[in-house]
Amino acid sequence: MPTLDDYMARYDHEHTTIGNKVLHGLGIPFIFAGTILLILTWWRLGLGLFVFGWAMLFLGHRFEGNKPAFFQGPVYFLVGPLWVAKEIKDYLLGRGRRAEVSGPH
Repeated sequence: MPTLDDYMARYDHEHTTIGNKVLHGLGIPFIFAGTILLILTWWRLGLGLFVFGWAMLFLGHRFEGNKPAFFQGPVYFLVGPLWVAKEIKDYLLGRGRRAEVSGPH
């Protein structure tokens, strides 16, 4: 049985270009917010955010040249938001840039 680290590594492998990362960093929160607004009966705004968020994700994968990870299994619907949170945390703490500049050790 794969661990969360295995899923995160696989997801990271499928999202390498800066354009795809940015589109996912915006698109996944739009999908989440849209879902919440749909539940709260603000369905027009919720539907708009939901559709716009998905469009961003598919555009990102068009740039990347691969299929969305959720085609490999529904668990990636949960992994995606965790990955975005990790990417934001790494960016704010400077971990992503330092690793790119210094390279592997």
